[in-house]
Amino acid sequence: MNSKRNMLAYDRSSTGLWVALIFLVSLNLRPAIAAVGPVLAQMGTDLAWGEGVQGVLTAIPLIAFAAVSPLVTFLARRIGIDMSILLALLCIAAGDAIRSFGGGVGIWLGTVVFASAIAVGNVLVPVIAKRDYAGHVAMATGVYSGCITAGSATAGLLSAPLAQMWGGWRASLAFWSVPPLVVAALWALRILHNRKIVVASAAVRNSPSAQSARSQSSRGVFARVLRRPMTWYVTAFMGLQSSAFYTMSNWMPSISASIGYDASTAGVHLFIFQGIGIFSGLLIPKLMNVRGNQVCAALTASAPMFIAGLGMLLLPHLMPVWAFVGGCAQGASLVVALALIALRGRDSAETVVLSGVAQSFGYLIASLGPLMFGVLVQATGGHHVPLMVFTFVAFLQCVVAVIVGRPSKM
Repeated sequence: MNSKRNMLAYDRSSTGLWVALIFLVSLNLRPAIAAVGPVLAQMGTDLAWGEGVQGVLTAIPLIAFAAVSPLVTFLARRIGIDMSILLALLCIAAGDAIRSFGGGVGIWLGTVVFASAIAVGNVLVPVIAKRDYAGHVAMATGVYSGCITAGSATAGLLSAPLAQMWGGWRASLAFWSVPPLVVAALWALRILHNRKIVVASAAVRNSPSAQSARSQSSRGVFARVLRRPMTWYVTAFMGLQSSAFYTMSNWMPSISASIGYDASTAGVHLFIFQGIGIFSGLLIPKLMNVRGNQVCAALTASAPMFIAGLGMLLLPHLMPVWAFVGGCAQGASLVVALALIALRGRDSAETVVLSGVAQSFGYLIASLGPLMFGVLVQATGGHHVPLMVFTFVAFLQCVVAVIVGRPSKM
């Protein structure tokens, strides 16, 4: 037990207002991605990209999440969780700037840079929440998930107006490099505040017995987590709910435009979809322990997305309604997915590994959503077939929700 505790001993819980900084970090984990959807058509026109290429661009962040998430454990072990978060914030800002001002190549390179940095935050934020809010994991998960959703909704709402105000999508996207720099400065102060604790724990961390314990722990924790069936149920749920969110975040404005709504109204639909998730994410923790399991929460969070998919297929002109219904699902589903990672990990070491595995393979699954949607739009010349596939995926999420909500016996 001590070996697991020592594995990440150099990152101690903060106190007071320093603890709340994790929520400011969460605010910066989606804007760089969410800001693309409302200006995606403009980018396609300026760069002569078809929907297929646009779909590839929207899938890159998820592919980067899948590739980088397994490596976060090694980064955290090397430089610490808090220093990893600081590095991630700085790279998000740098990637945003490269995407906006780096020319044609910079769009792709910058996207890879900031998406890789966001992957670090995706994996480590649940770990920090479990560490600093050990007695209130569900509550903390709801709050930081709400912050993630709030950042995403704000970026989706402001992206198109900023592009109009500043003369193009490049300046609009560049704006989102500023907030992570501000939070990075505050996070650096948090690290300095904890410096005495870090120095005090260094002797324990570097002792031969601690090094031996970490070595033994690191060899066993991966095997234990990978052998557990629940790991793959959590991964499937993470992937399916992420696929739905990113597909709609990138393509809902296009769907709205195809029905006849103007660009500003389409942006409002996206804001409704993303913004309502703040409230559903804060409410869903109340269902996280019904009859001693999470089936009720997982299914309640998943079903509205299936309903929204059917609604967009059968009654597309009620898009504001379906944006609201789908938004209820995406906010709650994210909270459930992240809470399941924290709840199904038996300690901090296992939670880091489970978070890395679930987000790596989960986002690989999710990357197929926006990519396939764009390819199908280009191949069929409309949104009907892509929405049919989307609705089927939402149904699969409901099925997995029942399985993943039952606590593992292992």
